[in-house]
Amino acid sequence: METVIDTGISMHKLCEKLFPICRSITGDGFRKSLAIIKNDVQLDDLQFFEVATGTQCFDWEVPEEWNIKDAYIITPDGNKICDFKVCNLHVVGYSTPINQKISLEMLQNHLYSLPNQPDAIPYITSYYQKRWGFCITEQQRATLKSGSYQVYVDSELTAGSLTYGELIIAGETEQEVFLSSYLCHPSMANNELSGPVVTAFLAKWLLSLPSRKYTYRIIIIPETIGSITYLSRHYKTMKENIIAGFNITCVGDDRAYSYLPSRTGDTLADQVAKHVLAHTHPEYVSYSFLDRGSDERQYCSSGIDLPVCSIMRTKYGCYPEYHTSLDDLELVTASGLLGSYRVLKKAIQCLESNETLATTVLGEPQLGKRGLYPTIGTKEGEAKVQNMMNFLAYCDGVSSNLEIAEKIKVPLWELVDIINQLKAEQLLKSIH
Repeated sequence: METVIDTGISMHKLCEKLFPICRSITGDGFRKSLAIIKNDVQLDDLQFFEVATGTQCFDWEVPEEWNIKDAYIITPDGNKICDFKVCNLHVVGYSTPINQKISLEMLQNHLYSLPNQPDAIPYITSYYQKRWGFCITEQQRATLKSGSYQVYVDSELTAGSLTYGELIIAGETEQEVFLSSYLCHPSMANNELSGPVVTAFLAKWLLSLPSRKYTYRIIIIPETIGSITYLSRHYKTMKENIIAGFNITCVGDDRAYSYLPSRTGDTLADQVAKHVLAHTHPEYVSYSFLDRGSDERQYCSSGIDLPVCSIMRTKYGCYPEYHTSLDDLELVTASGLLGSYRVLKKAIQCLESNETLATTVLGEPQLGKRGLYPTIGTKEGEAKVQNMMNFLAYCDGVSSNLEIAEKIKVPLWELVDIINQLKAEQLLKSIH
């Protein structure tokens, strides 16, 4: 049986397997990566969907499909640089094909580098305006000499489709918990691979449970255009059924934990996120919705208004390796992935344990005759009784379990056994 530590190692190994693949918002790299996740994590019911180029999705349109085989630059000295096969970040995403010789002066207009990070290759894309380009370290750019450069990009833009993956895990009710992550960037480990890998392993855990209160809607999509496309097909059902959701990204490093709220900041997802992080990582960094930058922009947009927030490690855009070649498999670790997995798992457990209860007796119940009061006084036993009595004191048929846990300052997951004992003794009844 796989241990918790093994889960962290397995997640990192999956990241290693996916890392070399060139992905974008469309194309074979996305499909190949999604298929690997499905097969390696054994998510047999993960379904793939294709949405044709030109399909109208709200105010957007599915773009042409982009695939690339090779790209490089040959210097006047005959050296090959910016080799796509060495690092796929060397090519601007969605670059159009080209095979010609140009001067260094002309080439400079198509090169991208980072003066403040001279040893990093930047990640640059041009999805919606046709151009070609190469990404290079500032150090290498400074060595380029005047002369004729051969630029070569073997790519194609065609009428194809956008791919996304969807897994629906049925529960006892039609009310849903929503998990979303994206898989559309090339070789970057934290910004790209940590999210879908942790999401896939959460799905595997959910499938292993003997029962679930809620139905789970889990999707792996291309960022932005993927969430817009998915919402355009499902938002009415989602608005009706989703009670809480999490956008899962940047969950692989060993640094801070971060929370980015929904647009209103007061949804059940927000309450759960803050509850879990306050008890597990109280030093977490809290952001404003004004700091948004991922698919929460779409899920929380006006008119959609889904109860979705984000639990992350270091937030996208807030770590120096972000959107560069430095976002690698050393930045993402087995322990970092495992930590995020545990936190998100606790968030789901809180949702599953949350309900509104009322006591069935008037006054304080007699715990001793029901075997709920310890006959020997210990600190542990006294703390448990205190938690039990405090919990019962607030079971008024109005406050939810999560709200009570907040009031009595105890993690909800530590109250689950107490709640089950009280239910078994018929001291609590469910209101809704």
